[in-house]
Amino acid sequence: MFHDLPGCYSLYPVSQDERVVLESLLVQSREGKKDIVVLVLNASQLQRSLLLLSQIVDLGFPVIAALNMVDTAEEEFKQIHVEKLKSILQIPLIKVNGRTGDGLDSLMDLISKKEITQRAPFISKSHYDSVITNAVKGKVGLDNIYAAYLLACQHGKSVFLGAQEFLDLEEGKTFQSIRAEVEDKQERILMLRTLMIGVEERVGQEQRFIDKVDSVLTHRLWGSLIFLGVLFLLFQLVFAWATPMMETIDTGFAWIGESLREILPDAALTDLLIDGILTGIGGILIFIPQIALLFGLVAILEESGYMSRAVYLSDKLMNKTGLNGRSIVSLISGVACAVPAIMATRTIGNWKERLITILVTPFITCSARLPVYLILIAFIMPAEARFLGFSLQGIVMFGLYMLGVLTALISAYALSRIIKSKESSFLMLELPSYQAPQLRNVLMTVFEKCKVFVFEAGKVILVISVILWALSSYGPTEDMRFAESSALAEFESGKIPEAELDNEIASRKLEASYVGQMGKFMEPAIRPLGFDWKMGIALVTSFAAREVFVSTMATIYAAGSVDDDGRIISLLRNEKDRVTGEPVYTPIRALSLLLFYVFALQCMSTLAVVKRETNSWWIPIGQFFAMTGLAYLVSLFVYQIFS
Repeated sequence: MFHDLPGCYSLYPVSQDERVVLESLLVQSREGKKDIVVLVLNASQLQRSLLLLSQIVDLGFPVIAALNMVDTAEEEFKQIHVEKLKSILQIPLIKVNGRTGDGLDSLMDLISKKEITQRAPFISKSHYDSVITNAVKGKVGLDNIYAAYLLACQHGKSVFLGAQEFLDLEEGKTFQSIRAEVEDKQERILMLRTLMIGVEERVGQEQRFIDKVDSVLTHRLWGSLIFLGVLFLLFQLVFAWATPMMETIDTGFAWIGESLREILPDAALTDLLIDGILTGIGGILIFIPQIALLFGLVAILEESGYMSRAVYLSDKLMNKTGLNGRSIVSLISGVACAVPAIMATRTIGNWKERLITILVTPFITCSARLPVYLILIAFIMPAEARFLGFSLQGIVMFGLYMLGVLTALISAYALSRIIKSKESSFLMLELPSYQAPQLRNVLMTVFEKCKVFVFEAGKVILVISVILWALSSYGPTEDMRFAESSALAEFESGKIPEAELDNEIASRKLEASYVGQMGKFMEPAIRPLGFDWKMGIALVTSFAAREVFVSTMATIYAAGSVDDDGRIISLLRNEKDRVTGEPVYTPIRALSLLLFYVFALQCMSTLAVVKRETNSWWIPIGQFFAMTGLAYLVSLFVYQIFS
């Protein structure tokens, strides 16, 4: 069985992910069961990688070294003498290429043999032999003196040894953990530098083309403008390239629905299949082209090495807003989903900075908001509208993403003034070489993102779509009968034309249904925002997942209209106010609803992961009410001022 541990630079952790590595190794050390450790060495940053290797070897683990990124080192004019390195380390070493897969078969063969022996420690065990390390060793039940030394340096921060337990040990009160950690690192680095003489050589010119490119891309002004330009172009491409595919999917689902209605009998199960299941799933699948393009382009930026430059460029801005440089990783990840982005905050060692990052990350526009944005932008800006040749819909989409980022940064700055902490942390980041993106890796990323979007969201959407269909198709018997009879009475009196009779009956039944009564109950609270009871239902159901908004609207409006063509945007465009006869979805009302989704925390999965990461219910509850309150006030202001 393989266990993939988070990446780290040493066994002196400054983040939760790094602490996971240390404690996983200590568990095996305490149990006397030491598996083979496969450690990936970065050839372009070799000495830094060897510090961790020396520590793991000194813990008594048999180690295999996988030397990766040799081609990258060569591009940086570094020559690695692999055989000499292997002789010095005295452990099995396999040269691999993680991008192309070269060497992985040899690595797996070596692992399967299970004949890897433990080499002698890099630093003698007697060096760590002291009263305090022996006391820790006996207290915790470790069999390795260096493991006890590492644990002593982490007292009070480890599940193995609490602060008071450590102080109860002899010399516990006088042991200086920071000094011990620094001394150990310094000794190992000096030892490794001596061993590495002649292993790594620089050949060729010092000033490389990559350095000249980096001087521009990481420049405070020009680099920032280029980064904004890259993002702007990205959203333009998403809209321009995805539209034909979207129209094909939209037309396909409309045709399937019409065909099934002609073939199947007029019954409740037919309505469930077409108006509930088919409409709900179609409302999600139509957005696969945008999602695939978005994450495909982002994957290309990551594969090329540019995204790391963007992270480096953002570090100073993060610090000014009270965040850690590592926070940018979570904020960028938030474009995909807030759940893994919040989990990524484990790399931030400072609790204050980590908490602030957790609180503001949901403001970043995630992929779940994308379907909502795409639908509502269509009512704000015509598809054919252009500015300097660029699609105005793409410009609006770019603006919404930037609005989310700006709100996150302003919120972080405000929170940093409220939440106090004396701790500090820093960003450690390697800038990879530029390289051509691997098509296989890009396609795998796109496939995984689309699979998660369809199957994870699809489970929720399918259930909610069926429930919504049932709630919108049925209601109190008397109310449903009255809805039909009142429409028939007005038809007989000449108030309703015959061509509109069926649609009027369906609309009144929807209003009398269970879902209609739910929406009517909450309508007074959301009416000042420009929302009607149907929009209110979508707000409630989309708390399960933001994507559900689209399928909810499709289900509700399909249930209220029997002569539509099954297309979501058409359904919403054709919706008229029963009193005024005017379109329900005006640009201002759509903008109000759009801004509500920009700021509101409409995702129960996000709240669940915040609770897990903070071990508190009060934090996610407070976060929910704060973000929802902000969304309400912004929507209220926009609608009341501009309507």
